[in-house]
Amino acid sequence: MPSDHFTILKDRQARAAVLQATSTMTATPKESYSAIIRLLLEANKVTLAQVEHAARVQGKLTTFQPLLKILKDLKFATDQDVKDILRKTSSSVRIGDLLVELGQISPDDLESACRMQKESDSQEKLGRILVKHNFIEEQAFIEVLSIQMGFPFIEPALNNIDRALCEKVPKTLMATHGFVPIKSDKSEDGSVRVAFADPLDQDALQAARRFLGTRVVPVIAQSRTIKKTLELLAEKKAGRALAVDNTTVVGTVNSIILAALKNNASDIHIEPMEDCLHVRFREDGVLNHYKDFPKEIIPALSSRLKIMCQADITEKRRHQGGRILFEYDEGQLDLRVSFFVTIHGEKIVLRLLNRKHELYDLQSIGLLPRMLARFLEDAVYHPSGVVLVTGPTGSGKTSTIYSCIHALKSPQVSIITAEEPVEYVIEGVAQCSIDPKIDLTFEETLRHIVRQDPDVIVIGEIRDAYSAEVAVQAALTGHKVLSTFHTEDTIGGLIRLLNMNIAPFLVSSTVVSVLAQRLLRRVCPHCAVDAKPTPAQLQRLRCTANDLVGAHFKKGRGCRMCKQTGYRGRIGVFELLVLDEPVRAAILDQRTSYEIRAISINHSGLMTLLEDGLIKAASGIITVEEILRCLPIFSPPRPLAELRRLAGE
Repeated sequence: MPSDHFTILKDRQARAAVLQATSTMTATPKESYSAIIRLLLEANKVTLAQVEHAARVQGKLTTFQPLLKILKDLKFATDQDVKDILRKTSSSVRIGDLLVELGQISPDDLESACRMQKESDSQEKLGRILVKHNFIEEQAFIEVLSIQMGFPFIEPALNNIDRALCEKVPKTLMATHGFVPIKSDKSEDGSVRVAFADPLDQDALQAARRFLGTRVVPVIAQSRTIKKTLELLAEKKAGRALAVDNTTVVGTVNSIILAALKNNASDIHIEPMEDCLHVRFREDGVLNHYKDFPKEIIPALSSRLKIMCQADITEKRRHQGGRILFEYDEGQLDLRVSFFVTIHGEKIVLRLLNRKHELYDLQSIGLLPRMLARFLEDAVYHPSGVVLVTGPTGSGKTSTIYSCIHALKSPQVSIITAEEPVEYVIEGVAQCSIDPKIDLTFEETLRHIVRQDPDVIVIGEIRDAYSAEVAVQAALTGHKVLSTFHTEDTIGGLIRLLNMNIAPFLVSSTVVSVLAQRLLRRVCPHCAVDAKPTPAQLQRLRCTANDLVGAHFKKGRGCRMCKQTGYRGRIGVFELLVLDEPVRAAILDQRTSYEIRAISINHSGLMTLLEDGLIKAASGIITVEEILRCLPIFSPPRPLAELRRLAGE
């Protein structure tokens, strides 16, 4: 009996403990949360149940994550929600607390910066201390500052400043006070958008109002970006105007390049025909006719382009290549030029490599939720190993690689690149542009990269056994290596590495992830209508109507906004392979590509390019025609309901 009494007592105590814990958990007061979380609750942007769920997730994490970041990761709140509540509230949220809540710095970093501020004789602002001592990058700090102040963040450049208004203000005054007028739609009240390094600087505001009127609408920008834009503007004013016409060869070449820029083309195809010169632009991955020119212009136009890229104008029997740095009103354009000898003359293709300053965030390139989380956790944030992005030319591989760099970049990380050529210019990253003409080759550059004490190595492309060997050896010594590869899918990337005589045990031990991708045209949102796959399309997709229950397919009818094509813009379609133990074992056993793919699908959570495309098509983002045009089909896709579950939708 005593043992029975003891058991009953023990059960009662356990139940009481559970009840007490439950009541404590459900009765968590709002006051115990941070100021931002309380503001989100008061504005009904999130519910108390959602906050408590996020708090439970936070408690299970092994490393600290701010509650606001977890709410955003769970899709309970967005950056826009935070901006809205900060703009509407009368109470101010301290910048340090906001940085911690957004996950930009840790609580320890904030404490250290506050201590430095107290010990400093000059009483520097907290933000300046955080940037100066590498707790946070200036751009990230400015973005958070814009959220706190409610001012939009902008990156001034020659293509978005208002040059007419710039003429009204002395350049020295704009440089001294750190502001520049920004282009905007004409407003009825006559307001003018102006980018300020410090929108709270009253002297700068007064100076802008004196020349631009009283209705100045401040936006926030980095001081160095404003300064650089003003310097470029002065250089452009000092230079001569660019000739654009159809009467001279120089003007014709300039007009073709500028028209391609205006149409957001990625390539220009200049092809001699029997009776004319045919010019086409590749827009959204598809060639579109631009204009025909008389055949008499062919020799002169070819010579002009050869002069611009320093090729041999006397050589017309052999293929050639080169590069042009094209200066125009809004900046500089990098063009890679290829001359190909045909029976009617030289066909010329120009690849437009606009040296962009903006980078895509990994959250916005089109990865599905679960695939994105796995790619970040198991590949991007993995401390070492090789991460490969594969796909054909023009599939957006470089953009994805630089999105990864954007996620990894910090003052504490050394990133060094070898590219041919540099497409994205990034502050704080050591970028090398390969130039074989001066013997600055991939081999020579890669030999010196490993001596530069890098944390992250970016190889523009693994093109031969030597670059593959360097990538593998760098990963073996603890470096993270990011690179692109020309293969059809993820499994093809592994097989090609093996065919480059890289030992299977090296591939299995160094490659952590392979991401295959394509860029498919989006359905134009202005003319989208419902659509259904035809029986022939279903047969080619190797699925049935029952497999696609719940899908909402769409297509564009064609309108002025999409130039009657039915498509506007592009989106990425992805296939992510994370090398876990079953896949590594299959590589070591030298299984066939079919066997490795089956193991990856059944045991490693692989979702094929076709399946990712079907999910996006079923949501009305792309068309079935685009899937069949662009994506390889190796095996029948799984039912849509199962795919959505695997994707985390």
